Amino acid sequence: MVSVVILNYNGKNYLEQFLPDVVRYSPDAEIVVADNGSTDGSVDFLKTNFPNVKLICFAKNYGFAEGYNLALKNLSSEYFVLLNSDVQVTENWLKFLTDFMKNNPNVAACQPKIRSYYNSEKFEYAGACGGFIDEYGYPFCRGRILGTLETDNAQYEDVAEIFWATGACLMVRSEDFWQAGGLDGRFFAHQEEIDLCWRLKARGKSIVCVPQSVVFHVGGGTLNAESPMKTYLNFRNNLLLLYKNIPQNQLKKVFFIRFFLDIFAALNLFLQGKKENAKQVFKARSDFKKMRKEFYSDRQKNLSLTQNQHPIGMLKGLILWKYYFGGIKTFDKLKVKN
Repeated sequence: MVSVVILNYNGKNYLEQFLPDVVRYSPDAEIVVADNGSTDGSVDFLKTNFPNVKLICFAKNYGFAEGYNLALKNLSSEYFVLLNSDVQVTENWLKFLTDFMKNNPNVAACQPKIRSYYNSEKFEYAGACGGFIDEYGYPFCRGRILGTLETDNAQYEDVAEIFWATGACLMVRSEDFWQAGGLDGRFFAHQEEIDLCWRLKARGKSIVCVPQSVVFHVGGGTLNAESPMKTYLNFRNNLLLLYKNIPQNQLKKVFFIRFFLDIFAALNLFLQGKKENAKQVFKARSDFKKMRKEFYSDRQKNLSLTQNQHPIGMLKGLILWKYYFGGIKTFDKLKVKN
């Protein structure tokens, strides 16, 4: 059985727009909406218009990570699909994912091809055709490097091993999800799916993109790209996932170089007139230092369970250097371990 789980926080407008297609094109799945303490009438709307959709209500906003953990504890399906409320699904989207997972038992998680809702010929920022990462923690995608989005010309139609599958539309085996510890609720939101996928891959599991399944993502439904809070969460959580997962022999080097890269990023934001965002980079680094001890035991556990220190999907070197100084703007020009 498959449970398609939408975590909602004041997203009534997205539920009105996209939930009908989720119900229509997921005929054999259990459809669940977990409400994170919404105040916009989402719950009443669901009760009135979608009585057959399972509704789980929380009294407050637990964020993406812990909200999903709490919701999934109420479910017993073999497969979970974490689906953003601002995703438009298409016919057979779920069948392609489910069939692949059933036929490939070592694959712990997968994602569809994700294209932009507003520019449907382009890949979408948060996931595109599968996520990758460089050795300094910078994520990118097959179809999206930094801010450059490729047009989908069927150049990535093969099922491919990736490093991380996007939380915008992530199918994961429930057994693997819980064995890996689920999402880290302390992240609150942003990059928690990369942390989960890193743990899964380090422990010998595979993660893939199945591009025969296609969905369209609005993106930025909760925090837009200009939000200082988004800047804070991305920088803090990126440091946390690095600390939790990178091998011991890389730890000092990576964090030494990241110090200077983060200072440069803050300066760049300041020069763009984004002073509040620049401040959040320093706050993220400061809070990471305060939280680091809290994550020490997680790091030790992850290292002890690691079977593969250099899993498929990790780029050697720095993607920023290759992009800005090497002129590499598309994924096919990169040499990523596969």
